[in-house]
Parts: sequence; structure tokens; C-alpha cells
Amino acid sequence: MKKIALLLLTFTLGFFNAQGEEKYSEIQFETLKIDLGKFSEKDAVRKCAFTFKNVGTAPLIINQAFASCGCTTPDFPKEPLKPGEQGKISVTYNGKGRSFGHFAKTITVRCNGTTELVRLTIEGEMTE
Repeated sequence: MKKIALLLLTFTLGFFNAQGEEKYSEIQFETLKIDLGKFSEKDAVRKCAFTFKNVGTAPLIINQAFASCGCTTPDFPKEPLKPGEQGKISVTYNGKGRSFGHFAKTITVRCNGTTELVRLTIEGEMTE
């Protein structure tokens, strides 16, 4: 009887321990907004990068990154990032032929993390 109780106790503790070690991925950005500043239409192409880290315990996969406008182009890592690894989403804004003044564009990032959707923002002011 003692052996059965001990076996049952071992199995139960092992089960709850395994439940606590669930693997997950989580994306964490250094910043969610980048200000490109004030610039002229003569020099209308601006580039920046959003740095992030996988703070989870499983590989992070970015499935998609898309911009709210055709003037903004994101480029993201296609390979999975291991836990603890860093990556970056490079963004190019081309204001040539666009309206002058303040602008704000969003980049939507979809991933397999516990936070599945993140919105990044670039903003600035283009002058004549």
C-alpha cells in the first residue's frame, strides 16, 4: 500500500511540475514609436529599425509585418529566434511625392508570441 501511495504521489508531483514548464514565446520591443524628425522632400527617404527580443522560452516566429501605407516598407527576420535572441524590424519611409507636414504610419507585426499582434509607429515632419 505504501508503494502505491508513493507511486501516486510521485506521478502527481511530476504531472504538476510538467504543467509549470509550458513553453511559450514572447516578443518585447525596446520602443514602439520612432520619431524620424523634420526633413526635406529633397531627402525624403528615411530608415530606422525597431529592436526586439524573444523573452519567452520557445522559438519566436514573426509571421507578418505590414505597413498602413505603401510609402512605408518593413523588413523582418524570417527565421525563428531562440529564447533570449534579439532581432530587428527595419523600416523604410519614402515621402517623395507625399503631402508635406506631420505624418504617422503604423507597422503591424503578427507573431506566435503570447502577444500575437503589436503595432509600431513611425512619425516625422516633411517640409518642402
